[in-house]
Amino acid sequence: MFVVRTMTNVTTVPRRAAAPAYDPRLVRAAVAMNENDLPVAEPLLRALLKDDPFDVRAIRLFAELAGRIGRYGDAENLLRRAIELAPQFTPARANLALVLYRTNRAPEALEELAKVTADDPDNAGHANLQAAAYGRLGEFDDALTLYEQVLKQTPNQPRVWMSYGHMLKTVGRQADGIAAYRKAIELLPVLGEAWWSLANLKTVKFSDSDIAAMKAVLERDDLTPEDRWHVDFSLGKAFEDWGEAEAAFGHYSAGNELRRRRMPYKADDTTAGVNAAIATFTPALLAGLAGQGCQAPDPIFVIGMPRAGSTLVEQILASHSQVEGTSELSDIGFLARSMERYPEGIAALPEGELRQLGEAYLSRTRVQRHTSRPLFIDKMPNNWLHVPFIRLILPNAKIVDARRHPLACCFSNFKQHFARGQGFSYSLDDMGRYYRDYVRAMAHYDRVLPGAVHRVIYERMVDDTEAEVRALLQHCGLPFEEACLAFHKTERAVRTASSEQVRRPIFREGTGAWKPFEPWLDPLKIVLGDVLDCYPEAPANF
Repeated sequence: MFVVRTMTNVTTVPRRAAAPAYDPRLVRAAVAMNENDLPVAEPLLRALLKDDPFDVRAIRLFAELAGRIGRYGDAENLLRRAIELAPQFTPARANLALVLYRTNRAPEALEELAKVTADDPDNAGHANLQAAAYGRLGEFDDALTLYEQVLKQTPNQPRVWMSYGHMLKTVGRQADGIAAYRKAIELLPVLGEAWWSLANLKTVKFSDSDIAAMKAVLERDDLTPEDRWHVDFSLGKAFEDWGEAEAAFGHYSAGNELRRRRMPYKADDTTAGVNAAIATFTPALLAGLAGQGCQAPDPIFVIGMPRAGSTLVEQILASHSQVEGTSELSDIGFLARSMERYPEGIAALPEGELRQLGEAYLSRTRVQRHTSRPLFIDKMPNNWLHVPFIRLILPNAKIVDARRHPLACCFSNFKQHFARGQGFSYSLDDMGRYYRDYVRAMAHYDRVLPGAVHRVIYERMVDDTEAEVRALLQHCGLPFEEACLAFHKTERAVRTASSEQVRRPIFREGTGAWKPFEPWLDPLKIVLGDVLDCYPEAPANF
């Protein structure tokens, strides 16, 4: 995952005019934004824009607020308005580039960044985003070259060293990635995300001196909440590696609690989304709309819970001569959200719209394809909610559901800090509800779309890898190739938290890593209920 940051700064003004005196509300809003206190910032900004709808600084701050809560469409519209009013307002254009990057529109982000860097060539943050955008497009050599140029000019940039480490990790240069993360920590020991980046490799075992350094960071009074939770997650990993489960769970819990308080996730919303999907996607609706989508067979969707083995499935498939691995693509979710009243509105779509949506998906994802292989993988786990939508707009696409034991999967999520999204993962209760909703939705899809989804059970893949790989390839219409069994030898970029794990032969440790923590998992067991008892099948009442 590539991490790109911006800084709220009310002192930067467009060149069109001398800066007027600051409205005190703007200053208070900026302070609140820096403290991530959005409930304080929002009314201040609304009042400012009511009094002066042309205040581009307030528009920019309001756009940043919208982006932080995931309303990227609103953020983009606001930023384009600010740029329309003040074409030389470079910070607004930089923010627009960030929004475009986060909505998986890296080519457009690079276009905006070309203008930004021409106006502000010495800003390392812009170069950092440019490199991340190159990485999003799979142009890893260009990204690495840009990072190296920036670090040669300004070597004391800890966050750039960290981002450079992310890119090195992605392309498999683990030793160089570790060195880059260590350099970031050397320059800024309180940079929690750099500590977590080391932990997140899953292959680094922290030393006693590392643990002492992280403990010292937690004792600081000036530590930001973000740095604190990253260090807590890192210490959790450190103590787990040393077999100290109680201390590890304490740090995992502290990091999760701190993170959860700053996440807008509501478990009821996920449940409501599943209820709506079950109510909408009936056999009658699906039969009535069958065959109207784009007939291209190109995508293979790998879905399921995060930390359930989806990266392993992707690596196996991407080792086949006919399949290209890409990444976790956000395009299905984007297309679903772009519809009016999704999912209920699908029934009212005009003729030809399903085909156009399928074609739009292929057009949006084409930038991710860099080989002539006929098939490609979209490994966005959270697409499980959209299985019928995928089936309608791309009826010939293949869908694979990666599933793992509920306690193993959920605890693996609990100890994993995600750079973005996955708000359910910061509470054992939310985690259990999310897993239940996932199983409930997939059970419904199995009934109304029999045979559409192939399920890979992680434990079966570990126990009988060849049989499971053959069944997987058969579902995808692919002939067996030995390379799929030697997937760990396949050289390709892997961007997820499992990047280093899939570069070694299949291993059994992941099936029981939760067991030392079982004394603290009762809240999770209670919520999972019969889903835990019935695994790997779904409860009969689902």
